[in-house]
Order: sequence, then C-alpha cells, then structure tokens
Amino acid sequence: MPDVDVKKTLANYAAAVEEHLKTCLDGRDIAPRLAEAMQYSLLAGGKRLRPVLCMVWAEVAGVPSRAVVPFAAGIECIHTYSLIHDDLPAMDNDDLRRGKPTSHKVFGEATAILAGDALLTEAFSLMLGVTEVPAERVLQATAVVAYGAGPSGMVGGQQVDMELTGRTGVELRDLQRMHSLKTGALITASCLAGCILGGGGEKDMQNAMEYGKHLGMAFQIADDILDVVGDQQELGKPVGSDEGQGKNTYPSLVGLEQSRVMAIQCAMQANKALQDYRGAQVDFLSHLAAYVVERTN
Repeated sequence: MPDVDVKKTLANYAAAVEEHLKTCLDGRDIAPRLAEAMQYSLLAGGKRLRPVLCMVWAEVAGVPSRAVVPFAAGIECIHTYSLIHDDLPAMDNDDLRRGKPTSHKVFGEATAILAGDALLTEAFSLMLGVTEVPAERVLQATAVVAYGAGPSGMVGGQQVDMELTGRTGVELRDLQRMHSLKTGALITASCLAGCILGGGGEKDMQNAMEYGKHLGMAFQIADDILDVVGDQQELGKPVGSDEGQGKNTYPSLVGLEQSRVMAIQCAMQANKALQDYRGAQVDFLSHLAAYVVERTN
C-alpha cells in the first residue's frame, strides 16, 4: 500500500469545508450576537473528520468531493452544535475547547444554547442545498444524518453518557453501546451519507457503515487514552477531566494497555471494509484508521 501523508490529505479535504463554513452565514438575517457565537465555535479549528469522511466516501462511490462540500459542511455544523452543548454546565461543564474558552464562557449559557440550536437547524439547510447530485440521493443522505445525530444516535448516546457518569459496576458492553451512539453514530452516518451521495450500491453502503462503525470506536478509545496520557496544550483541553467527572472510560474499565489493543483491533476491522476497493481515496481511508489510533490530539 502506498504511503499516505494522512494529516496533509485530511487538511486538503478539510480546507474546502473550511472555506464554505466561512461564508455560509453571510448575508443572512441573524441577530449579530447569535451569528458571532455560531461562527466562534464553527471556525475554532478541528480536524473536520466527519465532513472529510463524507467527501471521501462520495469519491469512492463515484462523485467528486466538491459536489458534496455543502452537505459535508452541514455535518460539521451538527458536530459543532454537539460540542457547544456537551460543554455546558448542565452537561460536561468544560471551560476549554480546542484551546479556546468554551462558548458559554464567552457568550453566556443562553446564547450558547441558542448557537447550538441554530447550527443544528442550519445544518439541514446546507445539506438540502446540494444541487450537483440527484435530489433523491440528497434526501436519503439527509435522513441518514438526521437519524445518526438524533435520539437513536448521538443525542441518545449523550443521554446514556450522563446516566453512566459516576456509576459503578458499568460493564464494557455498556460503554461500547454508549460510544457507538455518542461518537460512532455521526461518524458512521457521515461515511454512509457520502456513499449514498456518490451513488454507491447496497454493498458499498454496507462497507461504508462497517468502516464508520469501527473507525468511530477506534477514535473514541483513542480519545479516552489521550485524556489520561495526552498533552493539554496539544489537546486544547484539560487532561484528566474524564476521571475528575466520574466518567466511565476504556482505560478505567480495562486499563491503558488493553485499551490500546482494542483501538488497534477496531482500526483493523475498519480496514476490512475497504478490501473491495482500490485508489488514492481508499489508501487515505486505510491510513486514516491507523492515524486516529496514533494521533496526539
């Protein structure tokens, strides 16, 4: 398999999303403080992993990534809203996100909540605004993202997370279920939506889901590990916050070494879903699975 500079390739795809996000609120009749709060979090940086997955899977299935940039940007709006709400005092009560004060620390709780609400609803305007692929694909892909982001996906996972926080006797299967929803569902939906937009068939869609499911799990396990051994400056948020909040994590349940083994196994499972494909995009997806395990932020 050819060597791939994952960070460079990720950044190249992400740049198109970044440019779209910079202008997607221009000319809109939005209260200035609300618009400022929305853009503060939306343009605060990040890997843009979820939109990039959407774009790359669209290419694997047969459509240029540029055709789905607005849809991918909508996915990032959903992810950003979830971070704003996760950071709120009623949830994780975090002061830093990506090295900057969290939204509610800058704009107050009420405006932070509304900024999250606004980004969530704006996401669907962006996704449904895609015009370079058939409308029926856009509708199907949008439904997939809505399901992955909603009560049977990301939001439901956040609820389970709150219920498990501080609880003793939590089993590994409980943690896996929670993270398959909270983290994995939107990552999986991003892959599947891209495949649908690209015109992929049933087998392609199944592969996209399998890749996303295992990549999401690998990503979350790595996140849990970084909260124990990571560098605060690189992470842009305090290290050890999970333990301080009484969170159940992979290291707390199975230890650091076994957590690393599990993350590698998940990355390997993700790559099994790519066996039917060839090309630069597939090489990137394969190396990306290893990258999410080995990353330092």
